Amino acid sequence: MSHSILRACTSTAAVLSLCVLSSPLQAQSLTVVSWGGSYARAVQAAIHNPFAEETGIEIRLEDYNGGLAQIRAQVQAGSVNWDVVDLEIADAIRGCDEGLLEFIDPADLPPATDGSSLEEDFYPDTLSDCGAGSLFYSTVYAYNTESLAGEPPQTINDFFDLERFPGRRGMRRAPLVNIEFALMADGVPVDEVYAVMDTEEGLERAFRKLDTIKSEIVWWEAGAQPPQMLADGEVAMTTAYNGRIFNAQILENQPFVIVWDGQVLDTGQLGIVAGTPRLAEAIQFVKFASRPESM
Repeated sequence: MSHSILRACTSTAAVLSLCVLSSPLQAQSLTVVSWGGSYARAVQAAIHNPFAEETGIEIRLEDYNGGLAQIRAQVQAGSVNWDVVDLEIADAIRGCDEGLLEFIDPADLPPATDGSSLEEDFYPDTLSDCGAGSLFYSTVYAYNTESLAGEPPQTINDFFDLERFPGRRGMRRAPLVNIEFALMADGVPVDEVYAVMDTEEGLERAFRKLDTIKSEIVWWEAGAQPPQMLADGEVAMTTAYNGRIFNAQILENQPFVIVWDGQVLDTGQLGIVAGTPRLAEAIQFVKFASRPESM
């Protein structure tokens, strides 16, 4: 600072506060919202910490359970405090259609290391108008070996078989994946599931299958709940995100087993909340996270 600016800044407390607030050294930060668990620790190590070191922008990580309700409330109120959100692909597309997410220009994303186009470099359907693909994960079901005696469950059909495998079932309080599981357990071939889902008769068929276990369902909403329900013996089996069960197996030594039959593989995208006052920094973060090295 020059001497004249320094004298001005020290003349009154009010002016001093103004000078501090307008300082170019003022700390920057972004709020990034994600899924928690082992996945959150992975992205912190691979993306958040290196980004902060390179840019000086602090990352504030928050957990959520998916959906658009909180994003919609912030946008509609004109008070956006989330900047970048890890979104399920369906929410990324719907949020974009509703104007809840900022458009992401493919030109802002880093090129492929081999010079190919982004459309060629990213896996099919992992880029959208408002999202950059960043995650693959599966919804599976799992059980606790200490809670089940005899022959273990091995197929998606076994999840719905209360006679051979009695006990409560944990399921996410959402139609996503539950419909697919029900149809596969009812005999629909994997490659026909979505065609069947696209009909009224197919949906009725799925709900009839879900009705066969509805008296034993315990609904979960947060990804941390399924492993806790298994550990507590609250359920005999539960659907879950594969990363959450892995986390419990490896870090907590829980005797859980994943049944991969019928798994539903899905992708996630990073989206930017519409109206964030930190748009430039949010784009910078998504661009950094989309680098091949970060991936």
